[in-house]
Amino acid sequence: MARRRVQVSTDHGVFMISVAAELAEMHPQTLRMYEARGLITPKRSPKGTRLYSQEDVELLRRIQEMTAELGLNLAGVEQVLRLEDELRRMHARLDRMEREMREAIEAVHRNYRRDLVPIAQVSTTVIRRP
Repeated sequence: MARRRVQVSTDHGVFMISVAAELAEMHPQTLRMYEARGLITPKRSPKGTRLYSQEDVELLRRIQEMTAELGLNLAGVEQVLRLEDELRRMHARLDRMEREMREAIEAVHRNYRRDLVPIAQVSTTVIRRP
């Protein structure tokens, strides 16, 4: 029998709380507390079961790193995550603005080219002095 490999998007909820907690090396109650504080928002199955994605597990590991290794409390973690999210939004906004600026510059260049008169036409209309 041939095996089929299935690729799942990293943001698709596939892990139940016990599996996600084990992957993140945390107690399931810790995941519930993080959800209550708004640090993580797992997907829900039609029956309401929490389903964690690979991205969720990676976020849980980052939270654990910030608290255990860096000594941040949960308020500090919330602040770091909020600032990172704001930084991502600002980068996206900057990228959009740079793209719009390049498009505007290209439009100006196209207008200049359209309005330019070829040098051969200019030289025949210029009055030459002896």
